[in-house]
Amino acid sequence: MTNVEEKNIITSARRWFLLMVLAVASIVSVGAQETSQQYFTVDEMPDLLRILPPPPDSTSTQFALDVVRHMWGKAQRLDDERRAIAISDAEYSLNNLIHIFSEPFGMAISFAETPEIYRLLRDFTTTCDNICKKPKAHYMRVRPFMMFHEPTLTPNQEATMIVNGSYPSGHTIFGWCAALILSEINPEQTEDLMARGYMYGESRVIVGAHWQSDVDAGMLAASVLHTKLHTSTLFLEQMSKAKAEFLAKKGGNSNISSLHQRNTTADKNIYNLSGQQLPHQPSNSVYIQSGRKFVPSW
Repeated sequence: MTNVEEKNIITSARRWFLLMVLAVASIVSVGAQETSQQYFTVDEMPDLLRILPPPPDSTSTQFALDVVRHMWGKAQRLDDERRAIAISDAEYSLNNLIHIFSEPFGMAISFAETPEIYRLLRDFTTTCDNICKKPKAHYMRVRPFMMFHEPTLTPNQEATMIVNGSYPSGHTIFGWCAALILSEINPEQTEDLMARGYMYGESRVIVGAHWQSDVDAGMLAASVLHTKLHTSTLFLEQMSKAKAEFLAKKGGNSNISSLHQRNTTADKNIYNLSGQQLPHQPSNSVYIQSGRKFVPSW
């Protein structure tokens, strides 16, 4: 074999390998390439200005509670585990939503393994923020870290938060409504899902991004959004597909999370809602032991 022939063979092999890599990458990225859709535009959403009360006046007893809860949130930062969860919760994205809720949902969610559930959450994510844009712009409420001139736990997000009103909490709407949607798919996990959704909202107080009344309004707004979604034919069709997919996966015992697999009565270890084993029983956060969820008395 001549040197030229050998080089041609090597070149062809490299081209073949490159084509295979591109083909695999194309298959893996199909979910990202699919066009997401909004179930409703901003103008099609219920008007929260007609539903929610205005944020508390700074001279009211309700605002005094906001300040007390802000101090509570700062105290929670002393717990390294809760601090880390609050910082992680601050990432507003579909990938993080899936990471957060897969464990309490009881099944790993991904485009590869649960494409219909993934699509439902993807399009919900695209739609979610539309319901709070009007009230945020209308009230332009000052956030806690701005009022007290102190840093948050997410300094990289502060520039964006300064020009984005605090009321209601968009993160809370995102997390609480996601918990409602996933509970609809897997009702058996409602307690764990809603507990994690509540915890997600509390994370906004802990990082210093929101007042407690922002979070409370966010949960109410999420319930309004959840109701509105059920008037969308596209949402209902995708929800039906997601439920069918879940039942098929559950029937095959496929992708049940490692947390629920190991949480048998014989397992006395303690875990947080993200499935991480804890060295001791936490005094101020939800935990799971022996397959049961424990909520401390705050």
